Amino acid sequence: MNHTTHMELISRQENERRTKFRFGIKRQLRYKVTEEGVTIASGAGQTIDIGSGGVSFIAEHLLEPGAFVEVAISWPALLGETCPMRLIVVGRVLRSMGHKAVCSIDRYEYRTQARLVVQTVAAARSAGML
Repeated sequence: MNHTTHMELISRQENERRTKFRFGIKRQLRYKVTEEGVTIASGAGQTIDIGSGGVSFIAEHLLEPGAFVEVAISWPALLGETCPMRLIVVGRVLRSMGHKAVCSIDRYEYRTQARLVVQTVAAARSAGML
């Protein structure tokens, strides 16, 4: 039987940065970095995980800790079973390592996405098709 000592448990807790559980969810996203309300960088990426305290994601750019960021995440649920949704997260970059970044969730909201409109073109009928 494997016994874990009290000191090992404390050491593991001290090494864990997160105090809240995160859900591993891979979704496409768009982000923009703002400074005094002006967008200074934008790009695309993919979430790694999401929790109540933050979002971990891969970004096109190297993001500086402390920067303000708005992240628009393609949400898997549909509104009314037909309308795609986005989760908009506004926060600060807490840490980054290479193209992986973690941002806080200071504010969030859900928005609808533009629907993809597919038009079908009726085939021209000829006398031979009747």
